[in-house]
Amino acid sequence: MAGPTGPAFVISVTHPFLYRRATSVDDAAQQLEHPGAVSLGGGTDLLVTIAEEITRPDLLVDLRTIPDSAGVRTLDDGRVWIGASTRIADIGRDALIVECFPALAQACDVVGTPALRHMGTIGGNLCQRPRCWYFRRGVPCLKNGGPSCPAVHGENQYLAILDGGPCHIVHPSDPAVALTALDATIEIASAGGRREVPISEFYVLPSERVDRETILASSELVSAVLLPREAAGGAQYYHKLMQRDAWDFALVSIAGCKRRDGDVRLVLGGVAPRPWRVNSSVEEDVSSGGLDEDAIGTLADRALYDTKPLSKNGYKVNLAASLLRQTIGELG
Repeated sequence: MAGPTGPAFVISVTHPFLYRRATSVDDAAQQLEHPGAVSLGGGTDLLVTIAEEITRPDLLVDLRTIPDSAGVRTLDDGRVWIGASTRIADIGRDALIVECFPALAQACDVVGTPALRHMGTIGGNLCQRPRCWYFRRGVPCLKNGGPSCPAVHGENQYLAILDGGPCHIVHPSDPAVALTALDATIEIASAGGRREVPISEFYVLPSERVDRETILASSELVSAVLLPREAAGGAQYYHKLMQRDAWDFALVSIAGCKRRDGDVRLVLGGVAPRPWRVNSSVEEDVSSGGLDEDAIGTLADRALYDTKPLSKNGYKVNLAASLLRQTIGELG
């Protein structure tokens, strides 16, 4: 079975919905204003949530059919534009991204399986839902309208050690971690126009609201990702620790970037409800250089001072410390 731009998923649903191909960003934004409308990118997560009845749309608006919504190009102001419909695999092998933003290329290369990378889009990847066992199986947790988070005293091996509570989800996106280290901006479109938001402000913590993970309103969509020219080059790394070596979500991941002017960014994934940036004082000490093994270990410990592991995920603190020591050493 083929979709408008490639292979399509075959899913079993009990809730019928309409499907429409957007002809422009404005058309997509207008269609998303209809009650029950949901935007569709690659569908690698959305169609699963529909089959699981986590998402019950009345209308799917396919964003991949918007002309010129995919690709990578340099803008007149020097920023690099990545269309929201660009496939993860295409970003990972794009010559400009590989040369100037290797942390992002490396993060894209370790997303899921090859099939998922060739199907998934960057817009959809940034907006995917969390993989918490209770949420995904319809247990009446906070995100499913329940009174509490059963993971606090239950199965929490893969959940947050930072910024958790009252819900302890972790965000599953690899590219989001690299993009946070690169100070990316998210372009958001609606029927009223477009706005740009730093990726550091794009995600919403459960302590702010538990019904969604991003600042997107129901009638808004991600139209592009923008990379600042200042973030290009320098030393960049992305590392990911998984349970099964490949084709899995991160237990802990890290993006480390040392810009050409010496500024350092360190961002952890798999540890919080959003990409978690290390304290700026630690980054400043890393940028100063001249660190021996003891100093690197001290900085890694200081970066994780605020961790609050649950009953079964304390191992993540050790994994994060190991990745921090490795990446700080590489940047030094």
